[in-house]
Amino acid sequence: MGFWIFMLCMNLLLPFIMAVCGWAFRRRPPKQINDLFGYRTARSRSSQEAWDFAQKYMGQLWFRLGIGMAPLGAAAMLPCLGKDTDLVGVWGGAVCLAECLVMLFSIFFVEAALKKRFGDGGG
Repeated sequence: MGFWIFMLCMNLLLPFIMAVCGWAFRRRPPKQINDLFGYRTARSRSSQEAWDFAQKYMGQLWFRLGIGMAPLGAAAMLPCLGKDTDLVGVWGGAVCLAECLVMLFSIFFVEAALKKRFGDGGG
């Protein structure tokens, strides 16, 4: 049971981080285009306007995804409650992988929004 609780906490960690980072980026996105912090792609860095849009859009998206993934991640762990640690580990790892894929696929949505708003050039 202890390992199941550990895996549940680990599977809630990514949605929590996404929600917190999303909230922070909605409230206080990086103001200047930089090489260290923020949503940094060629399209988002093509102009200050594109940069500002990408930071807020990504923040909104991550906040919503994080809030939505938390209960789904918890519910996904329920089928292996009380099972052996091997199954809990494999199942929890699969849930974590799915959450990582959701996080990575969010890039496509931000890029599509940038392309729609700014065209192929970004600015």
